[in-house]
Amino acid sequence: MSDETKSPSRRSLIKSLVFVPMGVGVAGAIQGVTGASASTTTTAEGKPDDYKPTFFNADEWRFLGAAVDRLIPHDEHGPGAVESGVLEFLDRHMQTPYANGGLWYMQGPFLEAAPEFGYQGKLPLRDILRVGIKAMDAHCTANFSGKRFADLGVAKQEALLKDAEAGKIKLENISAKLFFSNLLNETRNGYFADPRHGGNKNMGAWKMIGYPGMRADYLDWVEVRDKPYPIGPVDLAGRRG
Repeated sequence: MSDETKSPSRRSLIKSLVFVPMGVGVAGAIQGVTGASASTTTTAEGKPDDYKPTFFNADEWRFLGAAVDRLIPHDEHGPGAVESGVLEFLDRHMQTPYANGGLWYMQGPFLEAAPEFGYQGKLPLRDILRVGIKAMDAHCTANFSGKRFADLGVAKQEALLKDAEAGKIKLENISAKLFFSNLLNETRNGYFADPRHGGNKNMGAWKMIGYPGMRADYLDWVEVRDKPYPIGPVDLAGRRG
């Protein structure tokens, strides 16, 4: 991957995003998978809990643990995806009507349409992730002496994710770009969502970007651009960060 002295970290890119209070959305995107180390001496906002997945199987869970850690690693700016509970968010979200296609129009014809028409495929979100994980692991075992994605080193994992983002990997039964874009979106969603959904433990992501959360009144600060918001966030349950 790139020299970290020359490439901005993913965390710097996240800090430049504008949060949209939609429960699980942010405006903008992390552009590319640029190099950022997961190692740090900074105290973490939280630690991975003992959540046990009920949707993803063991191999899928290992893949996700490695992948989301590369997409949003812990660093000096704030918590990483794993310690923030993104894995729990993903597992829980896959069991909702949104992820299983219950809220989607899932009838044919299925085709590849122009981007402005949105996704027109036959797989709901949870199957996009499940099929993509299986295909990525199959690609890895075929090209790296039987090793799955989670067994590879950090640099190789990042290179594979970057290639998937660019569509340079040919996966069986799914587009690598489609899989990566949905994995990245869901990782971001879990990272910035209200903690009630399983991610954003201790409102660590909100604290990092200075988002006030569900505070009743912060209109005086809406137009302020040269000062950080001075008060901690509040989640939907009324907990203060």
